[in-house]
Amino acid sequence: MNSPLLALFLRDLRVARRIGGSATMGVVFFLVMVSIAPFAIGPDPDLLARIGPAILWIAALLASLLCLDRLFQADLEDGSLDLFHLGRAPLELAVLVKCAAHWVTTGLPLTLAAPFLGLMLQQEETALAAVTITLLAGTPALTLIGAIGAAATVTLRRGGLLMALLVLPLTIPVLIFGVSAAEAATGGTVSFFAPFAILCAITLASLALCPFAAAAALRSVGE
Repeated sequence: MNSPLLALFLRDLRVARRIGGSATMGVVFFLVMVSIAPFAIGPDPDLLARIGPAILWIAALLASLLCLDRLFQADLEDGSLDLFHLGRAPLELAVLVKCAAHWVTTGLPLTLAAPFLGLMLQQEETALAAVTITLLAGTPALTLIGAIGAAATVTLRRGGLLMALLVLPLTIPVLIFGVSAAEAATGGTVSFFAPFAILCAITLASLALCPFAAAAALRSVGE
């Protein structure tokens, strides 16, 4: 990694820590979503155990969207986005580095918190491990796909709702195969590795395509 990109990565980590970090906000939202689920669907342990992976995945998806609208907006306000256009590092790599920093401060804490919150949903050890592994493989795709919406709405003051409307349909495949893999680990006709392999493929495809799409959206802002 070039030194400017490393400096950008460390800068985003420091900014996230100084402003309270999206990690705390995301984990708290994650906790609230998981906590209210039993009140909505009932306290039946068998039902909670059956739909627990889906609840955890939906809560993680919504929590990951909380701070995505600010992914590039702060850079636009302080002029850093113009420097990204003029820098010697490609804009696509700058987008990828910012996504990596966002995942470290948001997606990774959600993944680490999932096993503990899964205990509230009557999840067994196998299910907890499966949910954690699928979140570890799938949350980078959520961040990368969300970067496209964040770049497209970067000039809007309150573009969070519009960004969510743009991003949520694109995250449906990640949600489907993430939940399918987590549920398959606890039994069923489908093996765990089939949906998990597709989930990993979606993440790799997002890694290859989303930085270019987000960079194209950011270039259109600068024109």
